[in-house]
Amino acid sequence: MSKIRVEVAYALPEKQKIIALDVEEGCTVREAVLRSNIDAFFPGLELEKVKVGIFGKAVRNAETQALKEGERVEIYRELKVDPKQARANRAAKNS
Repeated sequence: MSKIRVEVAYALPEKQKIIALDVEEGCTVREAVLRSNIDAFFPGLELEKVKVGIFGKAVRNAETQALKEGERVEIYRELKVDPKQARANRAAKNS
């Protein structure tokens, strides 16, 4: 089976990491995330549970969606504040 090159990325405000991987064609998004071992750089990151996307577009089923050559899997963090609430808070503060 032939190989393709993909990336797995994760970022915190103060630290980010992108790991390039060569995986076999048909590798799923979840498999790539697990193979990246990116959690070694971010203690507490639970790769089995994280929400992911490809180039900013959410992936609905990471266990079945196969990757294509050159795609970047992005691991999403949980938001601390709902974006709508954050905007409302800023608007109230500036009023």
